[in-house]
Amino acid sequence: MTETMRAMRLHAPGQPLVLEEVPRPAPGPGELQLRVLACGVCRTDLHVVDGELPDPRLPLVPGHEIIGEVTALGEGVTGVALGERLGVPWLGWTCGECAPCLRGEENLCERAEFTGYTRGGGYAEYCVADARYAFPVQGDDAQASAPLLCAGLIGYRTWRLAGGEAPRRLGIYGFGAAAHILIQLALARGQRVFAFTRPGDAEAQAFARRLGAEWAGGSDEAPPEALDAALLFAPVGELVPAALSHVRPGGTVVSGGIHMSDIPSFPYRLLWEERSVKSVANLTRRDGEAFLALAPQVPIRTETRAYPLDQANRALDDLREGRLSGAAVLIP
Repeated sequence: MTETMRAMRLHAPGQPLVLEEVPRPAPGPGELQLRVLACGVCRTDLHVVDGELPDPRLPLVPGHEIIGEVTALGEGVTGVALGERLGVPWLGWTCGECAPCLRGEENLCERAEFTGYTRGGGYAEYCVADARYAFPVQGDDAQASAPLLCAGLIGYRTWRLAGGEAPRRLGIYGFGAAAHILIQLALARGQRVFAFTRPGDAEAQAFARRLGAEWAGGSDEAPPEALDAALLFAPVGELVPAALSHVRPGGTVVSGGIHMSDIPSFPYRLLWEERSVKSVANLTRRDGEAFLALAPQVPIRTETRAYPLDQANRALDDLREGRLSGAAVLIP
């Protein structure tokens, strides 16, 4: 095994990633080294690369939807075998000592570190991960599994915060990687799904209908019925009042993104009648364990487009410009 690896690295926000030969990272205490088999390309990666999330740890290897094979164990790691296949998500480390951690809210840890943002990520041939935040993944298809590690997990947490399977009429705004996974879970639980896309995006609307959406239209349109809950995966603040206007009294709007443009002011009547707005922050290990066990039971089938590692910038551009149905995945 060589002591170096290929990696796509970010040196400054707003600049393209650069393919470089860099030292292969060694696992520290409590960490694993993994050979990256596949790494999904997530909208959060765009927010990091484009400078919408502040203070990334530069130079940075992005990527947090990682499927890898364990190649080395750091000091103190037990219960993991060399060659085991694991998934590494966005939440990469927590302190276990701050007030949120002690309340069981590790997703709100005050000193949390994030894969592909403040820790090295998976746009590379190898990565290291905290063994506590690496999950067993079922199945042999790494490319198909990679989007489950964020699009799936964050979608699942968003769905849970909206009431899980309780809402019967579920609106999904932004029909990309997360939505195409979540709709499969929602339909399996007997929910009716109404899909909202960019206005005029007939291709995305057809994709949503093909996956089982009862109705699909632009985000500037009204659904044929009032919604019990609306899930927002598009990072567009204007969608918050739009979604509120379409949920029934007592309904819920949940934003699943880590970044969103400013929410415009809106009349109180949209929030009145006990409607609520929530946001999702990161995930917990319980989310990861529950969803990754659930996914093969549904079963969830991801639709992906593979890119070689050195084409990471093209994959990001395709995501940025809305040229993808499903999810992009880098294959080192």
